[in-house]
Amino acid sequence: MINIGDTLILEPKYSSEHEKYKCKLVERNGEQLYIDYPVSINTGKTVFLLDGTQFKGSFVGKDNTVYLFETEVQGRTKQQIPMIAISYPGNENLIRVQRRQYVRVDTPVDVAVHPIEGQFSPFVTITSDISAGGAALILPPNVKLESDTIIDLWVVLPMQSGDYHNLVLRSRVIRVIPGQNGERDKMPIEFLSITESQRQLLIRFSFERQLNLKRKGL
Repeated sequence: MINIGDTLILEPKYSSEHEKYKCKLVERNGEQLYIDYPVSINTGKTVFLLDGTQFKGSFVGKDNTVYLFETEVQGRTKQQIPMIAISYPGNENLIRVQRRQYVRVDTPVDVAVHPIEGQFSPFVTITSDISAGGAALILPPNVKLESDTIIDLWVVLPMQSGDYHNLVLRSRVIRVIPGQNGERDKMPIEFLSITESQRQLLIRFSFERQLNLKRKGL
């Protein structure tokens, strides 16, 4: 799945700075990967990684698919070049993401829906799923919005680090899906106005929730 010479992107697991480091896989020994010293994508400078530091790693496979995994710095060694040893969870624990698509994870997130021009009264609800491109909202009883209605969605993202991030996202209602067997209606929406930092937060949040679901066997 992962091959010598592949480029890896490492993102600190517990950081709000959205740092990303680029490196290459130099050697592999079972479930341990050996990488060259990473370079910060933001500054272009080589970075020093402390043993025990946890990261979210990603690489692009030969099938042009992005694979995500959790990893930890386990030490350093030197052969022809200095190398850093990091853990690898095995192919069965990778999260597969189609390129140009975003991971959609089934999870409840607290949101508030506000009108742009007073078309309806604001209301609070939760998501049934969310990604960096949109979400599906569970509608309260008696709330109906028309397709293509533009809204402001206020989102509270609880991160694994314990931090909470508040996002306000201009969004478009795609449609309303009637509930069945007593379930509430769902309303898929598309994010129209989103900054790169907001998108990265949503990708990170979705990744963390996917890993939690994998651990629970869901």
